[in-house]
Amino acid sequence: MASSLEIAGINKRFGKGDKSVEVLRKVDIHVAPGEFLILVGPSGCGKSTLLNIIAGLDNPTEGEVRIGGKNVVGMPPRDRDIAMVFQSYALYPTMSVADNIGFALEMRKMPKAERAARIQEVASMLQIEHLLDRRPSQLSGGQRQRVAMGRALARHPQLFLFDEPLSNLDAKLRVEMRAEIKRLHQASGITSVYVTHDQVEAMTLGSRIAVMKGGVVQQLGTPDDIYRRPANTYVATFIGSPTMNLVRGAATGGSFLLSGAELRLPTPSASSELLLGVRPEHLLFDAASPWRGTVSVVEPTGPDTYVVVDTQAGSVTMRTDASTTARPGDAVGLGVAPGHAHWFDAGTELRVA
Repeated sequence: MASSLEIAGINKRFGKGDKSVEVLRKVDIHVAPGEFLILVGPSGCGKSTLLNIIAGLDNPTEGEVRIGGKNVVGMPPRDRDIAMVFQSYALYPTMSVADNIGFALEMRKMPKAERAARIQEVASMLQIEHLLDRRPSQLSGGQRQRVAMGRALARHPQLFLFDEPLSNLDAKLRVEMRAEIKRLHQASGITSVYVTHDQVEAMTLGSRIAVMKGGVVQQLGTPDDIYRRPANTYVATFIGSPTMNLVRGAATGGSFLLSGAELRLPTPSASSELLLGVRPEHLLFDAASPWRGTVSVVEPTGPDTYVVVDTQAGSVTMRTDASTTARPGDAVGLGVAPGHAHWFDAGTELRVA
């Protein structure tokens, strides 16, 4: 049965006194049994430090980590019943694939016949039965990562921890392994925490996402919540590609005043300054709009085309279909798809209802 994970009031400081550095601040996250939580953010945001604290590779300055209701702070990693998949595959080079997968089971004194059956079961799940007799040096990057996951799966742990496991793979393999990890989680039902800086991985893999910056969880929610209702401008621009457009202006009685134009939009109550956020797919060509600009860049990507428009309020990016006739130098008007305007306070950068 899957276990819950409770991260309660976790603080972490490195160093002492005036020279200490706070890398995690009051992190509170409850992960339900069987959930797949993503920790996402840029380098230095504290996500790997938090994962190491969960794993027992580091201790918090304050707070508790409870696995299955039990506080495990101070408990050695070997006693936490977790399995971790690292960015580096960390396979034993002199062992076969089968021996790598079964090594932890052997250390736990599992009977040989039972161990062999478990290795075969995991290999079949990962579709690497034909590789069991090979050494890691004879495998591709994707195959090695499958073996690393197989070694973790073989143990039936309470908790899976993934530390940027796809970073060393090429683009095609990353897509394949993302699907593989999601399928394995659905099959095993084991509670999982996955660290990445890649927002595409975060959106496609997680049942919930914790977006981190500066050691603080900026927003915790489902991928849909994070994308459709970002809590602040940081989350809004970090999640989504191309990034959300932000335009500064003011709301006055159902209009949004921006540099050189007045847009008729349902706006929050009158405010001195607001930021209008618009996803690229919700920015439209509108010949009658007072918001004008000049196309500067057209980027075909296959199914979509990205169009960069320079306006008096700044440059914005649109996502249009591949058949667009827009060309650099074209004068265009811009509009916002109904119901898809996001509003943020220009001072605090927090979402405005």
